[in-house]
Amino acid sequence: MREEDDITRVLLVGLDNGEEQEFDRSMEELASLAEAACKQVAGIIVQRTEAVNKALYIGTGKVKEVREYAQECGAEEVVFDNTLTPSQVRNLGRELELPVLDRTNLILDIFALRARTREAKLQVETARLQYILPRLVGMRENLSRQGGTGGSMSNRGAGETKLELDRRKIEHRISELRKELENVARGRETMRKKRGRSKVPKVALVGYTNAGKSTIMNRMVDLYGESKEKTVLEKDMLFATLETQVRSIHTGDRKPFLLVDTVGFIRKLPHGLVKAFRSTLEEVCYADLLVQIVDFSDEHYREQMAVTADTLMELGAGDIPQIIVYNKIDKCKRIHQSEKRGNQIYMAASQGVGLEELIEMIKDIVYAGQEEACFLIPYENGSISSYLMENSAILEQEYREDGVWMRVSCHRNDAEKYSAFRSGTGRKN
Repeated sequence: MREEDDITRVLLVGLDNGEEQEFDRSMEELASLAEAACKQVAGIIVQRTEAVNKALYIGTGKVKEVREYAQECGAEEVVFDNTLTPSQVRNLGRELELPVLDRTNLILDIFALRARTREAKLQVETARLQYILPRLVGMRENLSRQGGTGGSMSNRGAGETKLELDRRKIEHRISELRKELENVARGRETMRKKRGRSKVPKVALVGYTNAGKSTIMNRMVDLYGESKEKTVLEKDMLFATLETQVRSIHTGDRKPFLLVDTVGFIRKLPHGLVKAFRSTLEEVCYADLLVQIVDFSDEHYREQMAVTADTLMELGAGDIPQIIVYNKIDKCKRIHQSEKRGNQIYMAASQGVGLEELIEMIKDIVYAGQEEACFLIPYENGSISSYLMENSAILEQEYREDGVWMRVSCHRNDAEKYSAFRSGTGRKN
């Protein structure tokens, strides 16, 4: 953990042109992002105007105000609540004489701090280089004047030459990273197929960042999962975890399921990050059920649910069945106890309130239409044995003289279809 004296002081700057309905909320979230990036907010300045300055984003008078306030409050960086163009970053840096970051840059910093696995680090580096590249190219005209003479096209400036070299290095590195990520993605696909063959239902936790997904996973693991070493980081902070985590949940009633914890969503999530993390985020597309976790104590929870819905649609997971979990009821006054309403549940995961009810809801949905059955399949009917192995969860299996005996969890249609081969429930000694 960084010492307090080492924390960078930042000045937050926002421009409200009336297009964003939740502008004030966006600025609050920017402050939370700065905190998650280990920065201290020294001050906030907002300009309310319909016009966006193409060169400086904010007006020239406001730039002077920002420069003076930054000196007054001791800010070491200035962070803007929107994505800036390369020329705006360059011009603002020159005018303010301080490092200039935008919201995208800040989120990239957080992801770089949080990345732990090889895949996450590769994804973050890819997104960062994709962010840098157009800003590097955008400086070409300015740098080319460093060494050019007489406007000769053949006499390239030293700055431009170095910039071209940097650009090619970045493009080459992005290409290398993509190849490495493709190899990692193939390994992920192999694991996904292996899990798919087990026919154990997959349940993905999704939702806005810091809604409580990791807390719910950890409570389920504590009750019915693996050892406590398999719990994931839970912290009251935006993007506390980045990596997709998969845990097996066994409730003791032969209705296991795989629980997947995914990276949280947020408004204005940089497109480069969505693209770089697509292979990780797409894990939700292979789920049988999505459990959307909502921070019910946040007055803006409906807007956060809309962001989640939009992100799921973008990933192609908008039509997967969902349970809506209104979490953190212990922190609000609207509801005081766990309650189920259709496919919705109100609970407090940190207190363990409503957890058992949620697990029952999950099992009722993912095992709907399933039943246990025992079959004795003669060896000459090997195609039926193969079908059941591919399309059901094998609970027990034994090779006997007269065929393959198996106890499975299968769809009731299959149980009826192969009823002629139903066998006793006990294994043969």
